[in-house]
Amino acid sequence: MKLAGRTALVTGAARRLGRAIAEDLAAGGARVAVHYRHSAVEADAVVDGIRRHGGTAEAFAADLADPSAAGRLAAAVVDRLGPVDILVNNAALFFRTPIDAVGEAEWDEVMTVNLKAPYLLSLALGRAMRTRGSGKIVNLADIAAERPFLDYLPYGVSKAGIVALTRGLARALAPQVQVNCVAPGPVLEAIDATPAMTAAVLRRTPLGRFGAATDVAAAVRFLIEGSDFVTGTTVVVDGGRALD
Repeated sequence: MKLAGRTALVTGAARRLGRAIAEDLAAGGARVAVHYRHSAVEADAVVDGIRRHGGTAEAFAADLADPSAAGRLAAAVVDRLGPVDILVNNAALFFRTPIDAVGEAEWDEVMTVNLKAPYLLSLALGRAMRTRGSGKIVNLADIAAERPFLDYLPYGVSKAGIVALTRGLARALAPQVQVNCVAPGPVLEAIDATPAMTAAVLRRTPLGRFGAATDVAAAVRFLIEGSDFVTGTTVVVDGGRALD
């Protein structure tokens, strides 16, 4: 699939990885729906930057912690930008949740944003892609799906679910729609990282450095534009971290 003239929805696109993905897809010629939850100023900056470079983008607000928001978001994007050809499920919650502090509310919020929303968006847009005869869905997982982080239990479980969702959707929407997953590792430092934490991560990463958001964007773009014969797979972008 060539990006030029296509419409892409990227969730969580106002900052960090989502921003890099949205900007890269726009650079390839796609019309980009920049979804955000609270980061309106940042989302507008992404849209303005894309437009300054001659691209087409619009910002869309939606709180994906509300299960009904996914359907409204999908409908709004289709109404304003046309049928969606590409869905990138990037939005996710990532916060420390020690096992003794994980309540039902925290569990449900993480699962709703990180797993249920991608499922609902994939249903709403993936079935339409299948009817039209083509489409790409790329989900963002994490190496935590297989190597759980201490004190991030709900997050790790949600990302393991994303990997399973990817494989299930790849079967359900084939052959018209290809569904794949990108699992970043140490790409961008954690906002709350201490120097000791950073040093420990680098010691256990064979390439000895953090990746960049553009590394993840390049993997996403490959799964959209680089091949139409890849589906149901997970591309790990971690500098070899999972080898440890």
